[in-house]
Amino acid sequence: MKIKLFLAALTALIAMSFSPLETKLWELLGSRKINYGIDRDEILVTRAEGVFSAIQLRIKRSPINMHKLAIHYGNGEVDEIDLRESFRAGASSRVIDLPGNKRIIRKVVMWYDTKNISNGKGVVEVWGRH
Repeated sequence: MKIKLFLAALTALIAMSFSPLETKLWELLGSRKINYGIDRDEILVTRAEGVFSAIQLRIKRSPINMHKLAIHYGNGEVDEIDLRESFRAGASSRVIDLPGNKRIIRKVVMWYDTKNISNGKGVVEVWGRH
């Protein structure tokens, strides 16, 4: 009886750790189809989305070499982040913590290049954590 109770409690604890609450903390700020070659793209974020403590890039459909990001905040400040990382399709960047408590993001500017035209245009998504 004690083993069944222990297993039930363990199962409930595991189920709570994978709850949708964690996914609700992340919000899609925008996405861009990426062009073949070297390029620069911007994702505009409206103030209506709120304040964020971190961002993450998610790469879809095609690999990408991300050089750097510039995060433009609501107060006019800009953070430049050198990534210099190659991402395969389906990969995510590390979680990039934003300085300060929580920040309003106006836009995210990305510098990147792609080399694999056979997979077609990839997609970069920018996610923000509340």
